[in-house]
Amino acid sequence: MTPEEVAADYQLPLEAVQEAIAYCESRPPEIAEDFEQDEARAASKGTNPPIHKDEPATRLLTTEDQARADRS
Repeated sequence: MTPEEVAADYQLPLEAVQEAIAYCESRPPEIAEDFEQDEARAASKGTNPPIHKDEPATRLLTTEDQARADRS
């Protein structure tokens, strides 16, 4: 979707959509942390997709992944 389409669909000012895009493109650490927590949570539940087509859908968590999932 274009920024204009997002603004129209969600009834937001175009400037707010553009500001949100610029924020995400700046790669703030909070977004990376949220992504890592989501991945750890999915891994702990066995719902993350396999990384490779030959890899089983469920895999064991590393100690680090489990600790991250426990904190969230």
